[in-house]
Amino acid sequence: MFLFFLNTGCENNKGTSTTDLEQNAIPRLESRDFREDMRSFVIGLSKHAKGVNPDFSIIPQNGIELVTETGTADGAPSESYLEAIDGNGQENLFYGYKKDNVATTQEVTDYNVSLLQVSQNYNNSIFVIDYCSSSKKITNSYEQNYALNFTPFVATERDLTLIPPTPTTFNKLSSRDVSSLSDAENFLFILNYEDYDTKNDLLTEIGNSNYDVVFLDMFFNDGTPFSRLSIEELKTKPDGGQRLVMCYMSIGEAEDYRYYWNSDWKTNAPVWLDKENKNWEGNYKVRYWEKDWQNVIYGSEDAYLDKILSTGFDGVYLDIIDAFEYFENYDE
Repeated sequence: MFLFFLNTGCENNKGTSTTDLEQNAIPRLESRDFREDMRSFVIGLSKHAKGVNPDFSIIPQNGIELVTETGTADGAPSESYLEAIDGNGQENLFYGYKKDNVATTQEVTDYNVSLLQVSQNYNNSIFVIDYCSSSKKITNSYEQNYALNFTPFVATERDLTLIPPTPTTFNKLSSRDVSSLSDAENFLFILNYEDYDTKNDLLTEIGNSNYDVVFLDMFFNDGTPFSRLSIEELKTKPDGGQRLVMCYMSIGEAEDYRYYWNSDWKTNAPVWLDKENKNWEGNYKVRYWEKDWQNVIYGSEDAYLDKILSTGFDGVYLDIIDAFEYFENYDE
């Protein structure tokens, strides 16, 4: 079973060698604005998605520096980007930046909070995933997030296999219908289904939970997608209230376990395919500004985002937004 993950360290060149890249005439990186490239990518897919469904939500995870032109909280807001998105996801805000169940340093927390608040001031909702397991730290994470009007989820394990119960003493339970991200007071983030033998087992457990928003991957362990009917059924909580169901999608890496992957790419790499992520086997960095990669993501019936839209999800949770950091430090 796969896992994605974020804030990765140094990369190696496993799977697709430098020789392979050179043989395929991959253009050398010139003086590009990699942050603006990512903003443009997100803006483009947002316009496409909202053209199909105006209520469809776009939520980038991490890479919060994109909300301003300078990457600092005192910089000019990137207004076209902020208007294209509906929220931001942020990992490790209070716990887990260096190690799970360890408090993130105050400097890092303050830096991220200041940028998240730039987005929040544009009426974007903030979803925080902290990684801690002790009861005291879990409670502290929820308290700090709620004090900032951020919507929190605490994962006791980074592999995101668990569905914690709601309500709890620290996790707010909303009895109202959740028709927009701003209505949400809690959310569930589950991407790894290894503990579930069947789709029905997974869907039943999610369906019996009381979370306001559910973030999940649209493909089960066997690579088959959930049906539109299944996603629609998840939108009703046990008490009859309505909730939102969002879909995870990586746009800064290609994953060789996805339906779009061509096995020939490992020996005959397309222009946009870069090095394998040494921390996550089967995940490859991509030159996300290349049109052919963007065509994989959106704009046709077989594109990833278009499949998400046709399956009835309420929005998309975009991963590896911070891929610009990889290219800013790229060693050709």
